[in-house]
Amino acid sequence: MNSKNLSKEFIYQGLALLLSIILIHAFYVSIIRPEAQSFTQEQNAMIAQDVTYIPERSFYVIVKDFEQETCFILMFWAFAIMIMKTQVAVNERRLLQQDLIPLQQGVRIAPEDTTDYLRQLENLPEDQQNLLLPRVLTNALSRFAATKNVQDVSTSTHTMVESEADRLESELSMIRYIAWAIPSIGFIGTVRGIGQALALANTAVTGDISAVTANLGIAFNSTFIALLISIVIMFLVHQLQLLQERQIFETENYCDQNLITHLQGQ
Repeated sequence: MNSKNLSKEFIYQGLALLLSIILIHAFYVSIIRPEAQSFTQEQNAMIAQDVTYIPERSFYVIVKDFEQETCFILMFWAFAIMIMKTQVAVNERRLLQQDLIPLQQGVRIAPEDTTDYLRQLENLPEDQQNLLLPRVLTNALSRFAATKNVQDVSTSTHTMVESEADRLESELSMIRYIAWAIPSIGFIGTVRGIGQALALANTAVTGDISAVTANLGIAFNSTFIALLISIVIMFLVHQLQLLQERQIFETENYCDQNLITHLQGQ
């Protein structure tokens, strides 16, 4: 991947994070927290009227705290990154359906014939030239023109594909970090909630346990939401990794069947 693509990816990830922060925070300020406050007031009024009343649970109350908001921001950021990488993988696999080097059955490619095929690859749109398959085919043809050795071309192709697989694997580390960070943020909420509940233990002695239970709700709700989000992200990361691995395998197989088997070494 060239520096231009890296810059585009960095800008995309930065904008995706900024947009996630703006949208999620706006949703929390306009809907989540007002609804949670209204529900809590309603439940407190019901308890005041009937001490035996069992409070109901509300989604808004469960997700209202800052830790859950942060977890959702990171979740949508991870989704944006995975959508981008999935689109790239889909484009790569779509290119595998095209006949980039049209050859009849039994036709052999000599080293002096590589120029024509390289020119065909150079005529592809720029966005397609940056994909893996055209880069591997270009490298294979250039290598064959220089070495005239089929085995060397096969080894070079395998090395390049393996290098791409390693790069794709390393680029998933950011999403895996997000999946690790989200439960950690949930545990921060747990520590904060328990700490605040303990600080209000004296009020529980007087018979008012509402403040203590509210803070214990922060403690357990934050971890609950964080773990759920982490499970979803890790499942999607696994599916994305499978898609990328199939793309790598099919690219190498395409090169073997559509190019290397047609090369005529000297």
